[in-house]
Amino acid sequence: MITAIVLIKAEPKSITGAATRIAGIDGVSQVFSVSGEWDLVAILEVTDYEAVAAIVTEKMAPVPGLQLTQTLTAFRAYSKKDLEQAWDIGLE
Repeated sequence: MITAIVLIKAEPKSITGAATRIAGIDGVSQVFSVSGEWDLVAILEVTDYEAVAAIVTEKMAPVPGLQLTQTLTAFRAYSKKDLEQAWDIGLE
């Protein structure tokens, strides 16, 4: 499974509509409205890199109100749950 994080700038009046449309795209697992430099963050979970490219360039790009995207590809995922499980190996 490949995870990609897409940072999105959108026109202020289009943020809610854009988030809803992006959330409906196959391969997009979550969309967050965020504060700071970016307006939205979309999490993609797909099986190959071609799917990342297709989602960002063919499915997200036409969404009305989007101004700019930046895509980050995750190499590894770290979570508190994963760290706790690593320490529990072999213990009951």
